[in-house]
Amino acid sequence: MNDIIAQNKASWDAIADSFFGVTALPTYGCLCPTEDELHLFPQLQDKKVLDIGCGSGHSLKWCGDHGASELWGLDLSTKQLENATGFLSANGYTPKLYNSPMEQNPGLPQDYFNIVYSIYAIGWTVDIQTTFNLISSYLKKDGIFIFSWDHPFMHCIDTADEQLVFSGSYYENEPFMFKKNIEKSANRSNADHSKESGHPLTLYNRRLSDYINALARANFMIEQLIEETDSETLARECEFSSSYYAACKAKKFPLSFVIKARKIM
Repeated sequence: MNDIIAQNKASWDAIADSFFGVTALPTYGCLCPTEDELHLFPQLQDKKVLDIGCGSGHSLKWCGDHGASELWGLDLSTKQLENATGFLSANGYTPKLYNSPMEQNPGLPQDYFNIVYSIYAIGWTVDIQTTFNLISSYLKKDGIFIFSWDHPFMHCIDTADEQLVFSGSYYENEPFMFKKNIEKSANRSNADHSKESGHPLTLYNRRLSDYINALARANFMIEQLIEETDSETLARECEFSSSYYAACKAKKFPLSFVIKARKIM
């Protein structure tokens, strides 16, 4: 696990600039409804918020712009946090940012936050149960945890002869590595598995039940599970594409999911 964390940190440090401002609130993921439509967040006025995998800080700015009183963030990448510090400072915010894997507590207070969230970052964890346990410990009782990630169906679907084919196993949960080139992209469609170029990144495939059961064990009650494609994508015509986050896929199944949970103990 430590080897995977070290590898992912080095790669994210290298590609951080290419992901400046990518996939941040009010956006949850690719071709899925936004917070402007879903309204999962409670009123943020005077609330203390923590962003897990805060990246370049754009989601934290969104929270600050909506009245959050304290902005805290954690990210594995040193370069991402440098970008976040500069971006948030330029916009008048002084966040408390921690450079750490999400599987460790770098000194964050317990029973302190009203809201913890993670926008397309939670799937990078190498230990989902430890991560959810820590997030639960940071939240006050009745605190809210919201996160988004690739829908598990994504790793099961491939393309062949301009058709979508079910080629993977939903039950497969072994880590897999891909390589990403430096380019501005919010998705894994540019991962090149056939060449040695790019920066190596490792992820785990997980089922929805893996997330839901880990949340339950961490004293969370799920309030909402969003598995939707945005209405604009569903309404428009689209050509077939083999890209990872293709609209033709989104018209058949959700590419992302979002969970809102409440700490109950």
